[in-house]
Amino acid sequence: MQNIDGKAVAKAVKEQVKAECEALKEKGVVPGLAVILVGDDPASQVYVRNKERACEECGFYSEKYALPADTTQAELNALVDRLNADERISGILCQLPLPKHLNDKEVINRIDPMKDVDAFHPVNVGAIMIGDYHFLPCTPAGIMELIRSTGVDITGKKAVVMGRSNIVGKPMAMLLLHADATVEIIHSKTKDDAAITRTADILVVAIGKAKHVTADMVKGGAVVIDVGMNRDENDKLCGDVDYENVCEKCSYITPVPGGVGPMTIAMLMRNTLTAAKLQHGING
Repeated sequence: MQNIDGKAVAKAVKEQVKAECEALKEKGVVPGLAVILVGDDPASQVYVRNKERACEECGFYSEKYALPADTTQAELNALVDRLNADERISGILCQLPLPKHLNDKEVINRIDPMKDVDAFHPVNVGAIMIGDYHFLPCTPAGIMELIRSTGVDITGKKAVVMGRSNIVGKPMAMLLLHADATVEIIHSKTKDDAAITRTADILVVAIGKAKHVTADMVKGGAVVIDVGMNRDENDKLCGDVDYENVCEKCSYITPVPGGVGPMTIAMLMRNTLTAAKLQHGING
């Protein structure tokens, strides 16, 4: 078994983005990312800080909008409109989930698709479906980079995705399909999920249940990608996979932390760079 080092792969992606950013600056273009945070969710605050740090590392311009929890829909919409029109801003990211009185879908649909660096807008989701896209959702895109880093050829492999969220599960299945895997999705209504997971050459787990996937659910030699971020009975960070036991059975596995997490932010940086190029008509 080998750990897939998300930190190392993410570092390589960010270094490439930084080099391209420096080349863009010579043409007078500086990628800019605006991050909107509504309320005081501690996990969201950590993510936003990490995104700010990544912008700094890559040489981007960045703005952060920390709005109070009682911000109205009209106020949030007005901010998005303003950022859509701001030429310094290449990408807009609204940290989800929003407080319950705000409508996530309304905000996602309001962001200019060319500045939608999360790739959540229906225009970008549709583009991913047909395989002709500018942006990919950050976590699934990062997972594809991690799988490629192993040297495992995805073509013709059986891939099983546990979870069908719009953020990870569904786009993950599409990216694996575009890479010529044979894909099956497991969700909460699936019967006998273990019988299906045992057939997977590549298993991606994104269900939010601590240590749910056990060694008897995994095929020998499989590549296992753990998207989960949970706390176990000892309040220790863990994934959706029972790492200690599964690692003895698979060929490659992502640890938690240090696996998928770092990749999400690295791919956000790549999307922001892509957005800046598109908005200034720069190819390549």
